[in-house]
Amino acid sequence: MELAREGDAGKIWITADEQVQGKARRGRSWVSERGNLYASLLLINCAPPEKLATLPLVVSLALHKAVLKLAPAIVNDLKIKWPNDILLFGKKLSGILLEATTLPDGQLAVVIGCGINCKHFPDNPLYPTTSLQSEGFDISPEALFESLAVSIAFELRVWSEGAGFSIVRSEWLERARGIGEPITVRFPDHEIEGTFVDIDADGFLMLRGENQIVQSVSAADIFFAQTGGLGA
Repeated sequence: MELAREGDAGKIWITADEQVQGKARRGRSWVSERGNLYASLLLINCAPPEKLATLPLVVSLALHKAVLKLAPAIVNDLKIKWPNDILLFGKKLSGILLEATTLPDGQLAVVIGCGINCKHFPDNPLYPTTSLQSEGFDISPEALFESLAVSIAFELRVWSEGAGFSIVRSEWLERARGIGEPITVRFPDHEIEGTFVDIDADGFLMLRGENQIVQSVSAADIFFAQTGGLGA
């Protein structure tokens, strides 16, 4: 964001060997030990503001493809949890955080932050976590970053500032965890239960509740009943 405020044109990555103030959604901390991949991409005016809700799904699809390119054996075990977590054998492998701000000159700056567990993973009581190394895959942060940078560049072109989201949506759904399953959707002050039936044209989760009523969810933590919980 400092680069954006200084006038950088975007499409620039910043990586770190470790972070001392890593953060996740809603101000949560993100454990950032040396040996994992920490990379952030700055984009300027990448899409109209109303299309930004679909960008997390674009990034998660790109990350899924980037990991799979280096570890093709896990094709049936690597899934995406709405909207942008990558799960390996049902355990969280990565976190993605998008932040946006309007610059003084009116341009929109978006930072896509990615944390991928190559070597380490936190002991999180909310949901199971894992790393590539602990699952038998020795993939360096450098190799994964190269794959990720290429994959995101490609998916951003497909997305085409939101105009191509229908293509992204179709591929995302093919890799999604939980379609047709009962889930709990947790908001800051309440939670609801239902069946995960789809994502809509805006990237919102479609939840079927009691009396077959379907509602859209724009942002929340979701938990799968079968595993005892996997949070965003």
